[in-house]
Amino acid sequence: MNYDLVGKKILILGGAFQHIKLVNAARQMGVYTIVADYLNDSPSKKFADKSYLCDIKNIEQLKEICINEKVQGVISSHLDPCQIPYVTLCSELKLPCLANKEQFVCMTNKAAFKKMCIKNGVDIISEYSEDEVKNQKIEFPVFVKPVDSRGSRGQTVCYTYDSLNKAIIKAKKESSNNNVIIEKYIQNAQEFQVTYFFVNGEGYLVRTADSYTGSEINNLSKVVVCAISPSLNTEKYIKTAHNSVLNMLKNLGIKNGPVFMQGFIDNGVFRFFDPGLRFPGVNYEDIYEYVFGINLEKLLIRYALTGIMPEVKLPQNSVFLNGKKVSILFPLLKSGKINNITGVDILKQEKGIFSISQRISISDVIPASYDILQRFGEIDILADDISQIINNIELVYKTLNVTDVLNKNMIFDKFNTKRLKKYDQNN
Repeated sequence: MNYDLVGKKILILGGAFQHIKLVNAARQMGVYTIVADYLNDSPSKKFADKSYLCDIKNIEQLKEICINEKVQGVISSHLDPCQIPYVTLCSELKLPCLANKEQFVCMTNKAAFKKMCIKNGVDIISEYSEDEVKNQKIEFPVFVKPVDSRGSRGQTVCYTYDSLNKAIIKAKKESSNNNVIIEKYIQNAQEFQVTYFFVNGEGYLVRTADSYTGSEINNLSKVVVCAISPSLNTEKYIKTAHNSVLNMLKNLGIKNGPVFMQGFIDNGVFRFFDPGLRFPGVNYEDIYEYVFGINLEKLLIRYALTGIMPEVKLPQNSVFLNGKKVSILFPLLKSGKINNITGVDILKQEKGIFSISQRISISDVIPASYDILQRFGEIDILADDISQIINNIELVYKTLNVTDVLNKNMIFDKFNTKRLKKYDQNN
């Protein structure tokens, strides 16, 4: 432990599962943790030293909390809705912040992000305007989504004008500014993710991932059920798109912290559609620390409390994980009330199961929302090769059992590991 931060206080905006890592990292550094959000039972509040019931958009109340508690730093690094309140609060309290408001807008507002991509020569997905919808100048299928929502909320694939008009109304309800994006629907293309981490202006590619979604027949085609790292297309990305993306982020003025982007590989072209000045909402950073011995959250906490990012040199080829393979699995659940959960403790003892983040409990009611609310949680698998990944995924589905009040198994739309055979062929 570096004792220079012991006793300092940090406010963590948002109490989601993803923020448990921030709470734990801060406490390991001897930092006093305070979590604030609008829910009484937020997961990370259970681990923090103190918590407050406060809407993260209520800047005045947050300022009062910080002043009364003598908070010396504010942080939020995993959820988009926290980002604008984060930069606003830091600005008003004159506390260190990873980026300015303009940078956060460009990386939370999908429309602003697309304009920036076009300006910097980064490929995107073509889109339509609402006027083109009214004038029926659309080529179906299209994909409709809120301009600034998250977690697959308000998203719809449309094949007719009737469904398109309904989808626009649905998306606007999930958008903070009533704006939507209507894109060409990319079919049968591989979804792709990248994560960068910046240290004093130096950008490091720390993760690539191939994402696999649920089935269209169950209306889960926009919900990621499994992600594999490194991506099978990592070397191609580095050769064809990495420099353009990195230059774009540097032109935006990003100096420190994480950047996350999602896209598709469309006939060999990397087309991006969703950004964030944050980590993706998974536990990959824990795996990164296990492989390389560097805790990225602790770097962010130190910056939040001091305004100084340590001069840490990340491994240049860390994206390849020293030859390891990672699967992040999200088992999906049918709608209904949970009566029993078994198999979790058994899986935790299995070799290769790196971690399990269970996000549901007995008596919870799972909605038919067709988004991330139907996830059991996150199961992380670390292996030497893809065959071990496949074996462990199949083991998860054999072992994990979630039943409803009628004693029926709620796990469904299981990920088909045959989709991963191409990784074996590539070895």
